[in-house]
Amino acid sequence: MKKNKTQETEIDVKDFINSYVENDQKKKDSFRLIGSMSTWTGFEPKMWGPTIIGFGSYHYKYESGHEGDMPLIGFSPRKTEFSLYVYSPTEKNEHLLVDLGKYKIGKSCIYIKKLSDINISVLEKICNATIEYLNEHHECACREK
Repeated sequence: MKKNKTQETEIDVKDFINSYVENDQKKKDSFRLIGSMSTWTGFEPKMWGPTIIGFGSYHYKYESGHEGDMPLIGFSPRKTEFSLYVYSPTEKNEHLLVDLGKYKIGKSCIYIKKLSDINISVLEKICNATIEYLNEHHECACREK
């Protein structure tokens, strides 16, 4: 069975941001996201793979037998934009996207240039709806909270 490449690491999150993120505004936005996501999840940030900052975890298992662990929510401060790993495609989340602000959406994440482009309270609702969905459908660390 193929092993999941994205796994929790021991890399210090603050060290990662300070060494990886060159833009001062992106650093500020990164630390603001860390504070917000820590509050919303009740979990401290952890590095997942080389560039994803995740909060909490859940265990998934597909019908194919492939399984692994992933953060409940997280983000990556990529060079050109943030990748926000906060979205589960539910009816509730689709409605919330209307009021999120300026973003693009991919298969598994929401892309934003900077935090000032979006409504943070809507992002919080999306994160909470995603955590609720993951709790209902997977083995989830959020049950321990």
